[in-house]
Amino acid sequence: MIKATSALSTPRRSLRRFPHRPLHRWPGVLLLAASLSAGLLAQTPGSAAGLTTPLAETEKEKREPDVVFVPSPQPVVEKMLELAEIKPGDIVYDLGCGDGRIVVTAAKKYGVKAYGFDIDPKRVAESLANVKSNKVEHLVTIKQADIFKLDLREATVVTLYLLPELNVRLMPQLEKLKPGSRIISHDFDMRGAKPVLVHRMKVSSRGATSEDLGYGSDREHTIYKWVVPWEKDTTAAGNN
Repeated sequence: MIKATSALSTPRRSLRRFPHRPLHRWPGVLLLAASLSAGLLAQTPGSAAGLTTPLAETEKEKREPDVVFVPSPQPVVEKMLELAEIKPGDIVYDLGCGDGRIVVTAAKKYGVKAYGFDIDPKRVAESLANVKSNKVEHLVTIKQADIFKLDLREATVVTLYLLPELNVRLMPQLEKLKPGSRIISHDFDMRGAKPVLVHRMKVSSRGATSEDLGYGSDREHTIYKWVVPWEKDTTAAGNN
């Protein structure tokens, strides 16, 4: 244990070695004191400098994706857009665009404007890369966004590969689409809305990519189509 007398002896010796003089006569001491003060302020948890970065990260909105990303096989994408009966002047919205394959295909095959929305920055980056590699930047726009906060009224075709409950959550936005607008969903129904068409298909291994074969070539895919305003289906109990 250090005795109190020892602790007090140091300041007295210091005072004898450094007699009292005006502070401006000790520029080195002032510089050292200023440097120490700056260092202490930077390390103080309550200081503005110490809080800037952590506070910004805490306040930044963090929203996890509602579904795990599983892309629609390209043959299913082709069929979805075919069933949408896309014509010149149509505007395609893909909600949860993943790697951007639907909007890229719509632009390349039909020459229409297409918008892809996804809340996951990784998917947005993949979509942007896909758009660039296919040279359709003049037609396709990719945005990071919460699809449940979007105004969809500009779209004439909306494509979905979500979950049944998420399709239902989108219904208040979808019902505001212009009359004649088409809604196309891969695999999942929309409870309370009667589809005008239900198409079932399998992905043939012939001519399919390894990625397509890895996402369900051995199972049946279902594509649902609605036209706005849709017919209400009060007897719907879920997916067909």
